[in-house]
Amino acid sequence: MTTGRAAVVSGLGTWLPPRVETNEDLSRTLDTTDEWIRSRTGIGQRHIADASMATSDLAVEAGGRALKSAGVESVDALVLATTTPDRLCPATAPLVASRLGLGTISAFDVVAVCTGFVYALATAAGLIATSTADRVLVVGADTFSTIIDPGDRSTRAIFGDGAGAVVLRAGEAGEDGALGPFDLGSDGTGSDLIMIPSGGSRDPRRGAEGGVAAGDGGADGADRYFRMYGKAVFRNAVEHMVASAESVLERSGWADAGPDLLVAHQANLRIMHAVADRLGVPRDRCAVNLDRVGNTAAASIPLALADASADGSLRPGDRIVMTAFGGGLAWGSCTMRWPAVVPV
Repeated sequence: MTTGRAAVVSGLGTWLPPRVETNEDLSRTLDTTDEWIRSRTGIGQRHIADASMATSDLAVEAGGRALKSAGVESVDALVLATTTPDRLCPATAPLVASRLGLGTISAFDVVAVCTGFVYALATAAGLIATSTADRVLVVGADTFSTIIDPGDRSTRAIFGDGAGAVVLRAGEAGEDGALGPFDLGSDGTGSDLIMIPSGGSRDPRRGAEGGVAAGDGGADGADRYFRMYGKAVFRNAVEHMVASAESVLERSGWADAGPDLLVAHQANLRIMHAVADRLGVPRDRCAVNLDRVGNTAAASIPLALADASADGSLRPGDRIVMTAFGGGLAWGSCTMRWPAVVPV
């Protein structure tokens, strides 16, 4: 049995904006139907943040619930996974920490798009393993509705807003809730497959007076919206999530028996089923909640964990493998035995 200091999940909290947007709602303004969306993605509805809500608002709600679930009021660090920060500068995590009353702790953002939560878990586990922190709040929060082209049915139908968070504490590697081996990877040659073309230093689109240029293709036009090239993303997602999950299952000694539950990033039902099939995991042992929340990016995995725990498909002691794929390209996986945690 593996021993030593490890990061252990001790609390789980989630939050979704109250406004629900169904496929029927989308069909009133877009050239689409409920059948078209469900057959290609498995999504039936998604939650959308109101115009007054920012990513920090969602993160605070989920983070506060995770702290309550863990029965604690303080942590030593906060790691926020998001692709939709409140502002390009500064990071959103310090604001979240302040609003949660956590004081002047270390707080920073991690940007790995839909793989962000796994990367944030690995980062927080490193803080605990090196005794830099004894307790860390990890939050995955995104408001993708703010970066989606409202007229693009291929992306608007997929993404929703939401937040999920876990509290990690220092513990022993062999106990339930201890994060097992991680596998992380990236391939920058595919960086243009999932991206927002303008707004960064590569293409700030600034005019002669230093302001942001308007018009077609400028920061106020199509280039400021999120883009994804579906077919290539599908192929890469399946390939890398399978290889990554196989790596951590092998290192955990679970390769033969497999996990009790596969908790994959909720990107697309066909992607999740393809990953499960290639891993030899029965589809009924694959956590699915994207039919109700859509693709919530960095919030995807904690939201799926909370729903699986609530419906009884995830029980204390169950072996789980978490795996994700996102822009960068970036991917990552981790194993864990589920602890006796009550999500809030």
